[in-house]
Amino acid sequence: MLIFVLAFLGGLLTIFSPCVLPVLPFIFARSGQSFRRNGLPILIGMAATFTVLASLAAVGGAWLVAVNQYGRYAAMGLLLVLGFALIFPAFSDRLMRPFVALGGRLQARADAQASIKGNLLLGVAVGFLWAPCAGPILGLVLAGAALQGANLYSAFLLLAFAAGAATSLALALLAGGRVFSMMKRGLGAEEWLRRGLGVLVVAGVIVIALGWDTRFLAQFSFFNTAATEQKLIAQLAQPTAKKQLRMAAELQGGTQWLNSSPLQLSELRGKVVLVDFWTYSCINCLRTLPYLKAWDEKYRDQGLVIIGVHAPEFAFEKDARNVERAVRELGIQYPVAMDNDFKIWNAYQNEYWPAHYLIDAQGRIREQHFGEGNYRETEQAIVALLNEANGSKLSASPVAVRGSGATAAASANNGRSPETYLGYARQRNMVSYPLAQHDLAADYQAPAALTLNQWALNGNWKVTGESAILQRAGGAISFRFKGRDLHLVLGSADGKPVRFRVTLDGQAPGASHGVDTDAAGKGQIGEQRLYQLLRLPDSEGEHTFKIEVYGTGVAAFAFTFG
Repeated sequence: MLIFVLAFLGGLLTIFSPCVLPVLPFIFARSGQSFRRNGLPILIGMAATFTVLASLAAVGGAWLVAVNQYGRYAAMGLLLVLGFALIFPAFSDRLMRPFVALGGRLQARADAQASIKGNLLLGVAVGFLWAPCAGPILGLVLAGAALQGANLYSAFLLLAFAAGAATSLALALLAGGRVFSMMKRGLGAEEWLRRGLGVLVVAGVIVIALGWDTRFLAQFSFFNTAATEQKLIAQLAQPTAKKQLRMAAELQGGTQWLNSSPLQLSELRGKVVLVDFWTYSCINCLRTLPYLKAWDEKYRDQGLVIIGVHAPEFAFEKDARNVERAVRELGIQYPVAMDNDFKIWNAYQNEYWPAHYLIDAQGRIREQHFGEGNYRETEQAIVALLNEANGSKLSASPVAVRGSGATAAASANNGRSPETYLGYARQRNMVSYPLAQHDLAADYQAPAALTLNQWALNGNWKVTGESAILQRAGGAISFRFKGRDLHLVLGSADGKPVRFRVTLDGQAPGASHGVDTDAAGKGQIGEQRLYQLLRLPDSEGEHTFKIEVYGTGVAAFAFTFG
């Protein structure tokens, strides 16, 4: 139920999102007319279009990308025609001339039906433009929908988001209608108001087509709802769930097991089991590994069994060779189940990386925790369950853990930049010109300056749903960030090494270089993984990062910060 509330509230917030603001003129163009016959059909069309598009996106057909792009072009064309019809009454009359010939009662009935259908069609067109509005909450909704597959649960999640957005737009439309009515009565300028709305519609189409909406509105921090959405997630999706004494699901459906033959919980009765959902390019997962490895070493002989369930976030994390290499290089010795089909994930109804489920000797889930932290409490629970199972009196003295490189604990500054994806499926804050051209190679240009949390491509890149892939040597990515550590998930074609160089505020990083760069900022991209490119002395202040890549075929997936 909680996720549906989050989805609805996230939809309500889209009224303030930058990507929805250029759409408002299309909504207010009908504000002076009947809400039931005009505004409501538009909102229904928008919500239905969004739900269909997002549902299809959740099950991941590559063909949808082309449909969505062509749909956006068709939508902009339709809205452009409607805008000109508002500006030029003669043009509007010409468009309606075929319907005038119907005559009599049939004409009146057809006109009434056409009006509703026309507004539904307008809502569908606006829905294509509105669909890309996606904050952290919608990302959570889409991730859950994608993992659940195409079913009623997924559809209702997306419909809840769409209903929230439609509700906020309906309130704005009703309020706007009253305001517009007062203006028309007071000024007697209905015709000019109609033409003005037409100009706004045409201007809005041009702004969206050229990508100026996001580039301009992103300059104004008060339009950004990300902080509010993140607070909703933090407050409503608490990191530690309520304790539930339910039986743990079996570990069935793993595509491959590493460090062990396939295990079943029924075979581990009498043991205390910690199931850890993770993926090897996830920075939050990497930072929990030192604790998991220390607990495995300390308590394995006392009856603790840690099982890592590797649930991939990116396609390359489904490759067994990549996972085997990561497990080996990370020094993981406990069993790891590759859950490429998310069968174990779904059996546990899990939604997070990382997620820890602590199971007692009878197979019941006694503790669960999502995200980083809570290490002392988790270890105390492990000791308590071991004592309960064995009748022993183990001490609860905490392990001494100190991670290094990417596994080091994050800085205490909660104001660091958020995780940022470069693929268009979850993309935000990109300010290159032009905006992302889906699945097409294009030349991008970065602006002269970036504001906090903005990023940009420079050079010839192909932006896919998951990543940005460099098509011509000499491309670059810039990011204005705040944080101590800067990581970027990268990989080259076939793992062949490709040279790169990073700068910090235009200079070589020096002592602020990461484990994958030297003081001059130089390094090599090879296997697909998380690369630590910067480690600053502290997390204070804003900085501009830039990476220049000297070869082709390099894919960049996501920025994370520590």
